Amino acid sequence: MSRVISTMAMSLDGFVTGPQDDAEHPVGIGGMRLMDWLGAGGAGDDGDRVQAYRPTAPNSRIVFDEMMSTGAVITGKRTGDFAGYWRGDHHDGVPIFVPTHQPPDHNPYEGVHYVSDGIAACVQQAKAAAGDRDVMLHGAYTAQEALKAGVLDAIEIQLRPVLLGRGRLLFGGLPPEHIELNLVRTLEAPGVLHLRYEVLHA
Repeated sequence: MSRVISTMAMSLDGFVTGPQDDAEHPVGIGGMRLMDWLGAGGAGDDGDRVQAYRPTAPNSRIVFDEMMSTGAVITGKRTGDFAGYWRGDHHDGVPIFVPTHQPPDHNPYEGVHYVSDGIAACVQQAKAAAGDRDVMLHGAYTAQEALKAGVLDAIEIQLRPVLLGRGRLLFGGLPPEHIELNLVRTLEAPGVLHLRYEVLHA
């Protein structure tokens, strides 16, 4: 059965971007330090821009390869705007779903689908598109909305040993109700601790 998994690189003090994140600086001031667990990027030996980010450390490769095996992507509109919707192809041409109350007048990408009737409907469409593969979710606000709606199944955190002090918190907008998690996997790699939590639904 398809599951929805939020995946985010995070500082030890809980930030997923540095301060002043915008379209020119999508991860804010100093936020690129959170991405140092990935490969250097670029075109890659075979021109594959995605695989060029594949890490060298074996445990980090496990996490990266799982991300790239997902069958659909959900992204918050802010995150998608900043990333340019990955030019319509996050990886392997899988569909990208965007929950938003304000779909754009013009969508240049056939693979990007705007869903205006809530996060639960967005998840339902993404799961249907993914088939038996999981769905990757990007964006702190969207992850929080999925948690509140009870439609997020797991949280994958790439915990980086840095303190950013300011920026965008992964869980900064949650209500005071408790959400229980179960730590199901810990993978160590140079400069990063990969943590996977299952969300325990009531």
